[in-house]
Amino acid sequence: MLLKTFGWSFAVTALGLVAAAFYGGWTAFGIVAILAVLEISLSFDNAVVNAGILKKMSAFWQKIFLTVGVLIAVFGMRLVFPVVIVAISAKMGPIEAVDLALNNKDRYQQLVTDAHPAIAAFGGMFLLMIFLDFIFEDRDIQWLRWIERPLAKLGKVDMLSVCIALIVLLITSFTFATHAHQHGGVHVDKAQTVLIAGIAGLITYMVVGGLSGYFEDKLEEEEEREHEEEEEAARSGKQKPAIVLAGQAAFFMFLYLEVLDASFSFDGVIGAFAITNDIVLMALGLGIGAMYVRSLTVYLVRQGTLDDYVYLEHGAHYAIGALAVILMVTIQHEINEVVTGLVGVVLIAWSFFSSVRRNRALAAAGEEGTDEKAEVSSGV
Repeated sequence: MLLKTFGWSFAVTALGLVAAAFYGGWTAFGIVAILAVLEISLSFDNAVVNAGILKKMSAFWQKIFLTVGVLIAVFGMRLVFPVVIVAISAKMGPIEAVDLALNNKDRYQQLVTDAHPAIAAFGGMFLLMIFLDFIFEDRDIQWLRWIERPLAKLGKVDMLSVCIALIVLLITSFTFATHAHQHGGVHVDKAQTVLIAGIAGLITYMVVGGLSGYFEDKLEEEEEREHEEEEEAARSGKQKPAIVLAGQAAFFMFLYLEVLDASFSFDGVIGAFAITNDIVLMALGLGIGAMYVRSLTVYLVRQGTLDDYVYLEHGAHYAIGALAVILMVTIQHEINEVVTGLVGVVLIAWSFFSSVRRNRALAAAGEEGTDEKAEVSSGV
């Protein structure tokens, strides 16, 4: 099971490290290894959230996620995206941007750093909306009940998540963005840039998330209808023809996953410049990390980990909320990537151990145990 799920990741790791050694010797080898670890630590919460979505998709779309999705993640976000950012911010053609990335690495790093406020605002708003929509939803299983129960009641107010996200964006635009951190330690006013980029992130979430949610609902309705027809056919003794479900739901959930991965990758791409400004080494290291994140996502789905440890998804979404706030703060202040990674790891580890305590409480209570008892016994 482990080799089947992580086999491609192991292979890509070996090829990537060998390529790095040929490209720049043992120094490059070490840099790529460090970048891979950085990407995995920063994106573990991404894997947990992805698994919550991917478990609703068929085996075919899971394979698409591991093939086409990896190409998009590795070559799109880790290689093409930084070049596109430079091309847009410096108002140059893509060929010039590639030449700059390969032959003038210091200038390339400067342009990417200067574009960070817009990147952080876009990604921060997208991730913030994911967190808000999760925390305002009324759920049967609650982790931090003293927070989640009152917020679930507030969530009945229409468009509350959007209103809060826009308030956060306005506050960020007129505080952190007015003294945005740029290359060389200087600070400039990027309020308008941050405002536009944040609104673009919000619109992207609403369009992609709205479409995926719509088609997911349609898929659930179709599955319910199919189940009813199967029961009717069983009662009447007739053979029910198989219904082929439309693929729009899976496609838009796949699209949603890719945009989600893009938002998570922003901090990894920017943070990589603290280690190297060589685009080749960045692509190799972050690409290896992206492979493990995807393999871990599929592993969580196939093992049913989210069903066994029910608070993991909660912990991952709290980590998303923390990352959204961190991205907004980094518009003005530099925050070490180790801090960013540790916040996610701590929240997910906490949710994991809370899940373990819940499971033990259920086992001790036996068949008469309830979720309510388990949640009380979990201590949160």
